[in-house]
Amino acid sequence: MTAYVISEVEMRDPDGFEAYRALAAKTIAQYGGHYLVRGGKVELAEGNLPPKAIVIVEFPSMERLKEWYASPEYADALKIRAGALERRLLFVEGVVPA
Repeated sequence: MTAYVISEVEMRDPDGFEAYRALAAKTIAQYGGHYLVRGGKVELAEGNLPPKAIVIVEFPSMERLKEWYASPEYADALKIRAGALERRLLFVEGVVPA
């Protein structure tokens, strides 16, 4: 079943953010993932928290997503991410419509 990484992102360091994005994109592709949403305008429709940048990545399965997240290749990106951005990260399993 398809799985998704949903990130709510706030940039701290522009140079580090670009370095992280480049490395993360490479590792995502390596593990069979692809971007569905990567930035773009965000509008608040309900609620009261200010919207942040949203990134959504699709993987073929939750197992593959978790392999990517725990991979040594992505570990290098995580080292950069620590100072480059703050984020909220969710792993969501896709649901097949009835």
